[in-house]
Amino acid sequence: MTRPRGRRAASAAAAVLAVAAFGPALTGCDQAKDTAGSIISSATAAAASAADQKMNEIKDGVNATGDVKAGPTSADGDRTVAEITATNPLDKSADYTIRVDFRDTEGNLLDVVVLTIDAVDPGKSKSGTARSNRSLTGDTKAEIAQALRH
Repeated sequence: MTRPRGRRAASAAAAVLAVAAFGPALTGCDQAKDTAGSIISSATAAAASAADQKMNEIKDGVNATGDVKAGPTSADGDRTVAEITATNPLDKSADYTIRVDFRDTEGNLLDVVVLTIDAVDPGKSKSGTARSNRSLTGDTKAEIAQALRH
């Protein structure tokens, strides 16, 4: 669930202006940091909520977090990506729906995505790419927060 960048930038600018006009007596830099942090927290919370909703749509899914591994993160243009690999231990083909959390080095949640890896053959592995919804800065790590085999 992404919004056009122009709208986010306009919303951020409006929020900064509103805080500057009516907010507490902080320096301009402090106000901008506080407002930017609030906007990022809201965006992250919205992404997490959308991811939870998507995971809840899976019917008859079995917890398969142990079947799924996240590789290291890297930059792909202005986004952060990580290769996610699902290994199917069953004797029949399976699909995986995976919630991937991107976190900073302090463990703070930066972004959340849901990735589907379809038709993993029995006893085989298959990979997909988790791609952040927005630009992330600093060192990040991809973690498997939830994985369902179905």
